[in-house]
Amino acid sequence: MVSSFRQRRIYLSGGMEYSADEGRDWRSSLQQWLEAELQCKVFNPNVESERYFAEHLPTGDFRALKASDPDTYRRLAEGLVVLDCGEIASRTDLVICYWDDAAMRGAGTKGELTIAKYFGKPAFMVTSIPITDIPGWVLGCITRTFSSFDQLKVFLSAKN
Repeated sequence: MVSSFRQRRIYLSGGMEYSADEGRDWRSSLQQWLEAELQCKVFNPNVESERYFAEHLPTGDFRALKASDPDTYRRLAEGLVVLDCGEIASRTDLVICYWDDAAMRGAGTKGELTIAKYFGKPAFMVTSIPITDIPGWVLGCITRTFSSFDQLKVFLSAKN
């Protein structure tokens, strides 16, 4: 395990597709803290998805394509999968996952945790969901759980 979290590259994993705000609020808040307090580089999938869509779908609604143009939707989704998996496999030091109802309903978070596990990257989970309600596969991928972002921040700060 990493002895210090200062100046590491961190991937922020969690529900997007089924989250009301695509997880923007918690990611933005945590990203600001990680950059200011630990001088980390953060891969924020909300920001990176916006960049991806600006290049590959400058006009239009990605989510609407699921019903109106499933082939284009699948092709764009495939590009996001490749982008995110490549980031975790090649550049990420640590994954921080927010596990809520949106993450449970979707598939991306599960995939990101699996990639992290396969490539030996620690994955820290923040959740208020009882452990008995979290899939065993997901539990097999995580390194440590925290009941709040404040608890996670205390842990990360103490390691520096």
